[in-house]
Amino acid sequence: QVQLVESGGGLVQAGGSLRLTCAASGRTFNSYTMGWFRQAPGKEREFVATIAWDAIDRYYAESVKGRFTISRDNAKNTVYLQMNSLKPEDTAVYYCATSRLLVTTPRGYDYWGQGTQVTVSS
Repeated sequence: QVQLVESGGGLVQAGGSLRLTCAASGRTFNSYTMGWFRQAPGKEREFVATIAWDAIDRYYAESVKGRFTISRDNAKNTVYLQMNSLKPEDTAVYYCATSRLLVTTPRGYDYWGQGTQVTVSS
C-alpha cells in the first residue's frame, strides 16, 4: 500500500514563502518520479513540478518557473516543494503524486496524497 502524506500548507501573504513536504511509504521511493500538482476551486488539477528518481531531471510549469523549486531526499523518502514569491493565483490544494514515468500529466501518476491547502492573500 503506497501512502503519500503532504504537509506544510497554510495561509501566507503575497510575496511570502512556504515549503511543502510529501512523505512517502510503501514503494521503493528512489525508483520513482515524484510530482506536485495543484487544484483551485472550479478548475482542473494542473501540473506544478516533477523530479526524476535521481533528481537530475526536473520540470516546472511556466507559471511557477523561477519561483518554485522541487527537491527530494531519497534517504528520507521525502519530496519537497519550496515556494517563494507566492501570488494569490497560487492559491490551491497542492497534491504530491508518484509515477513510473517522468511526465507532467496527472494521468501519468498512479498514487496521490490527500492534499494540503495553500492560501495566498493579497
